[in-house]
Amino acid sequence: MAKKGQQPRLKRKVASQAPQRQMPTWVWFVIGGILAVALVLGLFYLGNQGPTVGDSIEGVEILPDPGAGHVDGDISYAVSEPAGGPHNPTWLNCGIYAEPVRVENVVHSLEHGAVWIAYQPGLPEDQVEMLRETVRQQRRNRQEPLIVLAPKADLEDPIVLTAWRVQLRLDDASDERIGEFLDRFQRGPFTPEPGASCSGGIGEPLS
Repeated sequence: MAKKGQQPRLKRKVASQAPQRQMPTWVWFVIGGILAVALVLGLFYLGNQGPTVGDSIEGVEILPDPGAGHVDGDISYAVSEPAGGPHNPTWLNCGIYAEPVRVENVVHSLEHGAVWIAYQPGLPEDQVEMLRETVRQQRRNRQEPLIVLAPKADLEDPIVLTAWRVQLRLDDASDERIGEFLDRFQRGPFTPEPGASCSGGIGEPLS
């Protein structure tokens, strides 16, 4: 027989075990929808990082993947300054050249992460010297700068900077975008062989 005062304690215990209310089904649908949208936006952002790498440099053009491969002999490129594609098995040594260089070898240098600065032969001498000093400055600031500087006869623009899949056309050697391009695209994000050297190939640059 229960003692006096015991029954009220039992009632309180039973009351505390009453089932809790479950979260409505529609709330779970809302949470699931939010997570799905966040996942889709995240994947979209990651998938579009490649084409936007040059957006902060005005005028930079990101080009489609040109493919690659070693080909002996002359190659007929679709443009005067190819930003990749098939190329000669031997790369061109990086440096400053006073005479035009062979495109097929330069493209191999681009595959290694080099930036090719081509300029019109008629560019004023002070502009040429400014470009050369830019290359020298890169050498002082980098352990192994990868830059090919050379005149090119059939340029439509005074100065054209090219890396693998990336290009910038300019009118003046004092343009600040030259330094930005060199910092961004030497061994840049599209470089097929970023650890390769730009020496030990062919060519005898002035420096």
